Amino acid sequence: MSDRSVLNLIDKLNKEHALDKEEWIQVIDGYTPEIAANVFEKARVWQEKYYGKQIFVRGLIEMTNYCKNDCYYCGIRRSNRNIERYRLTPDEIRECADLGYELGYRTIVLQGGEDPYYSDDDIADLVKTIKEAHPDCAVTLSLGEREFDTYKKWYDAGADRYLLRHETANFEHYRMLHPESLSAAHRQECLRNLKKIGYQTGAGFMVGAPGQTSEHLAEDMVFLKELEPEMVGIGPFLPHHDTPFADEKPGSTKMTLYFLGLIRLMLPDVLLPATTALGTADPLGREKGVQAGANVVMPNLSPTDVRKKYALYDNKICTGDEAAECKNCLQMRMRSIGYEVVASRGDHCGVVS
Repeated sequence: MSDRSVLNLIDKLNKEHALDKEEWIQVIDGYTPEIAANVFEKARVWQEKYYGKQIFVRGLIEMTNYCKNDCYYCGIRRSNRNIERYRLTPDEIRECADLGYELGYRTIVLQGGEDPYYSDDDIADLVKTIKEAHPDCAVTLSLGEREFDTYKKWYDAGADRYLLRHETANFEHYRMLHPESLSAAHRQECLRNLKKIGYQTGAGFMVGAPGQTSEHLAEDMVFLKELEPEMVGIGPFLPHHDTPFADEKPGSTKMTLYFLGLIRLMLPDVLLPATTALGTADPLGREKGVQAGANVVMPNLSPTDVRKKYALYDNKICTGDEAAECKNCLQMRMRSIGYEVVASRGDHCGVVS
């Protein structure tokens, strides 16, 4: 397919915010650096229309690296016996949230493996007490697949947002990446339940996952358009040495950036992180992510003595920095490319807080 034909499809995406599966395959396979630059230029127009030059920060608390699941790509998978496990106590989690608030963060993210140690009521109580202490903060949860009533309980306790990457929309590809106990159908049902309950909902996928094809990625884009999430988190696949995919090659940074731009064109007002994985894959990954259309970064508030233990993939960045150092570093990095980190909840622009 000629570059001109691909650029015509990108113009269509920029105007109509949708492509069909076959058109997506053509856009994905038609990548060139020049076409990507065209996408990024258009993406920044939408980024600035809805959010200006503001970069929203989410204070990330990785509360547990125990997980009952055994996903083949993940360093904290249940069968990894070489990892040192930890759980933060409720008091430690609240102390991290308090520190984040002092640093100016107005979104706290509670993330962890699917750890049955914390009951539904434990999480609800955590959400409730964080919101009572900091009523001007948003609380985001990223705790995996749960049933409708559990999600509803946490929402009623005050949780505002929920992050649950769909990982891959293709059921056969999902089976390559996960054990039989997990299903793409259930994960997608969870996302629809979250939307139904009223959460600002985040989905997303890995770029360059083992076995992934252009067709799979096209299906991811079609799925995201159908779901219309308020947030989309993507990053390159990065292998972990204690998983079945240890010897697989990492996902492409340039294609991850390309997809950030394409997602901004498809969902112009979406909240779009420049992820830690992107920053791990490329020393300037987060800056490049913002210049491709991203508008969120997620510095780590977890105690420094546990950060290396929350190793979803190898060589994760910022495991030794104090929280204040992380914030100052991000501010300088964003200013260097003309953006400003702001002390704001950073809600999706369609939400009235």
